Amino acid sequence: MAGIEKKTIQVQLDQEVSFNNQVDYCVGTGRMGLALQKEYYDQLKLVQEEIGFQYIRGHGLFSDDMAIYQEYEDDEGNTKVEYNFTYLDLVMDSYQSLGIKPFLELGFMPEKMASGNQTVFYWKGNVTQPKSYDGWCDLVKATLQHLIERYGAEQVTTWPVEVWNEPNLSVFWKDADMDEYFKLFERTFYAVKQVDARFRIGGPAICGVDDERWIREFLQFCKERNIPVDFVTRHHYNTEMPEREGHYGYQVLTASEYGKENLHTTRNIVDSFDAFKGKEIHITEFNTSYIPNNPIHDTNQNAAYLANQLSWLGDDNASYSYWTFGDIFEEMGVPFSPFHGGFGMVANGGIPKPTFWTFQFFKQIKDGICRFRDDNTLVVEKLNGKYCIIAWNHNVTRTGKKIELSYTFPANEKEYSIIIQQVDEKTCNPLQLWHNLGEPQSLSEAQKKLLREAARPTIRSMRVEKSNQQLSFSIEVEENGVLYLEIQPIRGISDRGYDYKRVMQYE
Repeated sequence: MAGIEKKTIQVQLDQEVSFNNQVDYCVGTGRMGLALQKEYYDQLKLVQEEIGFQYIRGHGLFSDDMAIYQEYEDDEGNTKVEYNFTYLDLVMDSYQSLGIKPFLELGFMPEKMASGNQTVFYWKGNVTQPKSYDGWCDLVKATLQHLIERYGAEQVTTWPVEVWNEPNLSVFWKDADMDEYFKLFERTFYAVKQVDARFRIGGPAICGVDDERWIREFLQFCKERNIPVDFVTRHHYNTEMPEREGHYGYQVLTASEYGKENLHTTRNIVDSFDAFKGKEIHITEFNTSYIPNNPIHDTNQNAAYLANQLSWLGDDNASYSYWTFGDIFEEMGVPFSPFHGGFGMVANGGIPKPTFWTFQFFKQIKDGICRFRDDNTLVVEKLNGKYCIIAWNHNVTRTGKKIELSYTFPANEKEYSIIIQQVDEKTCNPLQLWHNLGEPQSLSEAQKKLLREAARPTIRSMRVEKSNQQLSFSIEVEENGVLYLEIQPIRGISDRGYDYKRVMQYE
């Protein structure tokens, strides 16, 4: 059903609206070993240059491709343990060079330390309990001590530590054994604190399956055992079950309000414990879909839907980490094509997806005072007197409806400049161009260049004079569109003799 929905927004500059913007706190990545690849580094470099995240979180710190845990036999035939930090150093050095720090997820189990052979993903991360909890704790301590020796305690102890990943799913933790996970958490918590009490440690890193029971039981366990957990972690996705077709899984989005209510239950549960009331909640993974082969991730719809999410995720949560920054990712194997529904905000070939710009826009309003917020727009006043607006038009399913937003500001200056960056299906849609190119599975360098050019926002501008001490203007937001506006007064004086209207033959 097509049409235009119209909204009028009156901005009051003496009014401050609650808005906790932690868009740049953390971003997700595929397993840590992938950081050794050049394309991975190039994509992360692009993300850091354009957005700039503080932390990065991913799986596989202790998986065998990182080669940290080693065993050998001595001359008497006794099994001995040693640690190899060669690849860890390479990964951490590359993160350092890009100005990003690890949010350390401790997992999965090294094969020689594991109590079983159950694995997950194409790269076979072992998800069984350790044969020896003492051995596991020694591994954790040795790794953290090495990092401290290399990068210094003052820095390393600021890296958050999370114990395991989604233990409430049997695919990630054998039998989804709650008691066994609690044992792992307790032993790991004290092992980390033994290295340096300044480390901050959290869990249970669950997804939205039986989440209320797991959060409540986890905190009850910590209360009974007097474990002063530093923060609580969970994950957040927004789709129904997938329908499989070839290499792909197609899912229907759930209403944004449902996800907000679900996350708020976690806040309520945490605050129901006197010992943990007000503790930080970190969403260490979030996205629309929870599978890395859902084409929605490549779309403008994904960008607009997540703009709405970013506008409220900070209400209850200290951080929310988008899963993931790039498409070098192998949970279901190496993807067959550049646009394959991967989690990343950057497609292989260094092509930003529309979602990339949603995060870049929110980063640009990081430091400022929110003056207005609703389901379609944010208005922020920056310290330099500039006003920034993010507007979006998000839907669960296609409606064909545009939104017209009419803004009115108090105005002291005569004239204002308005710069608009536009991301929608007509202006910034590399997926459509790829489709029109014939959906090539292997891109030539010329095609990559063309797609990168089509993946940037369209920029337009206007000058608006105040009327009756007010600045008023309207914008249209296409379906699945995201717009970023900067508004600032024009105070400069043109060069002597320059007449723009004469140049353009307007007069």
